[in-house]
Amino acid sequence: MTDSAKPRARSTDKRRRLTAAAARVLHEQGVERTTLADIAREADVPVGNVYYYFKTKDELVLAALSEHSAHLDEFTGRLEELPDPRARLKALVEAWVDQREVAARHGCPTGTLAVELDKRADGTLDTEAGTVIRRLLDWAAHQFRALGLPDPDDLALTLVSGYQGMSLLANALRDPDIMTREGARLLRWLDSLRAPGERA
Repeated sequence: MTDSAKPRARSTDKRRRLTAAAARVLHEQGVERTTLADIAREADVPVGNVYYYFKTKDELVLAALSEHSAHLDEFTGRLEELPDPRARLKALVEAWVDQREVAARHGCPTGTLAVELDKRADGTLDTEAGTVIRRLLDWAAHQFRALGLPDPDDLALTLVSGYQGMSLLANALRDPDIMTREGARLLRWLDSLRAPGERA
């Protein structure tokens, strides 16, 4: 690596750490309670350096949403390695249930952020949060379509609504077992779906 490449690599690493830290801290504390200093501390970056990469907290929120989107793409990419669309959908639900402790403490990372951003007066960042959720809906609809099921977009909406509902209730009641029970219900529902003419 050349001398000029080293500072660039360090700069990229700091930005990446700040982005990942923003995603974690905003999920745990929410937008209003989070300061740039909180994110700098989590990223182990001097707070003065944050302004070099992100001029405002809104820019950090956008970076966090990009992190959620990248994580979703990476995760659904791994699910695509499974040979069957139903298995992919079930693995998605199982991954949600595996995160039940986090959901009980903080809710869904993107869902809680979308709700909080919607309450703000400027109303610009909430659209970005909705875009991440739309990516999940589109991916799920593609799986239902591959199964030959009618109304794949509606089925995707039912699935993602089930997740958002169970994560919200687990968070509100501080009860991770809600995720376990409702996740099992979603798995049974996925097993029950049959394309026209398909035998159980």
